[in-house]
Amino acid sequence: MATGPTLYICWGLFRTPRPGHACRNAYDALTAAGIRPKLVHCYGWGPLPAWLNRTRGRREVRRLTDRDWVPVFVAADGSVIAGSHAITTWALTATTP
Repeated sequence: MATGPTLYICWGLFRTPRPGHACRNAYDALTAAGIRPKLVHCYGWGPLPAWLNRTRGRREVRRLTDRDWVPVFVAADGSVIAGSHAITTWALTATTP
């Protein structure tokens, strides 16, 4: 497991038209809050069964959340926040990285 603030994302931080790519939205919210997370690329695809999502990143996300979906943020205190909306909400209220 990575140490410090860590953001598990899919293939990248793609810029897309509104509402935007979930991983990019989570990353933008965290950086706007002054948090510079370590990025872990979790290749694969959330809807695939676990036996097809066997990359190290997807296995770690599954261990943390029991699901294969990203983005997932692990804060410096070890708390786990899953989903771009939850990460964005957390970032808006975060006072320390």
